[in-house]
Amino acid sequence: MGRPSHKDNNLNFSKDPSAAIEDMMNQYGTLVLRTAYFYLGDRHLAEDISQEVFILAYRNWTKFRGDSIVKTWLIKITINRCRDHLRLKRSAEIPSDTLFINEPITRNLEEEVIKRMNRTEILKHVLTLPLHYQEVLYLFYYLDFNTLEIAKATGDPEGTIRGRLHRARKLLGGLLEKEGFNK
Repeated sequence: MGRPSHKDNNLNFSKDPSAAIEDMMNQYGTLVLRTAYFYLGDRHLAEDISQEVFILAYRNWTKFRGDSIVKTWLIKITINRCRDHLRLKRSAEIPSDTLFINEPITRNLEEEVIKRMNRTEILKHVLTLPLHYQEVLYLFYYLDFNTLEIAKATGDPEGTIRGRLHRARKLLGGLLEKEGFNK
């Protein structure tokens, strides 16, 4: 009878790698790209890493055991590919707000510009924190991962993630308060 289809956020993924990858790219392509861009700070490099992620997912789809949801699995692959790349070379470009890659402006222009400026200012402060704090803040606030999903994506214990998230919030709050940033 074969292995059942994987389920993720009410979306069934085929057992066939080709069909499953197409669905994953449609559902999570932008998310993978944003995550790679957050880590690397270079749009073109992020696009290359995103392609690598889906190639790896395609090659390993039949080995996917379903220990996590597909979204977490793809983000884990993305994080690992970015970490591998960062070990080799750190990009000089500082990312702006990753949430706005490929996102159309939906409000009036003035409100949108102010929102983006505020988010970019917060992101600049996040990027001054040590990488393990940047990582948990990004995954928690930008990708809406819970602490268990972050633990699975990073390979760290959930208690460690909760501690990092707590310390990262305190550090970021202190930085923002020092700068007089209004919430």
